[in-house]
Amino acid sequence: MQTKPEKDIELRNKVNRETARLPWTELLKHFAQGNVVWIADTLDLVDVAVRISHDDKANISRWMEAGLLAKVNDEQAQRWLETSAELWACVVSPFILVQQQKAVPTSVH
Repeated sequence: MQTKPEKDIELRNKVNRETARLPWTELLKHFAQGNVVWIADTLDLVDVAVRISHDDKANISRWMEAGLLAKVNDEQAQRWLETSAELWACVVSPFILVQQQKAVPTSVH
């Protein structure tokens, strides 16, 4: 019996604990293997990871069709390399899910 992803608190907590901010350069070998998946910053990284773990095909397909979830492409990889990007990342074997947060403007007083 499969539990509902939104109710899987134990997995959600585990994924959250294992999420880390990593430099893109540390993920290059995984990118070369085709295992890095980009998640739009409008989605919650932990929620997407839990839903992928549960094989939630309906939401995954909807996100892919909307352009909110995709394998990292060469242009993204090159841009992240050139800008020394740091990404939020978590593992949902065999994939590494990455998300680039929008820059938060700082106020000048």
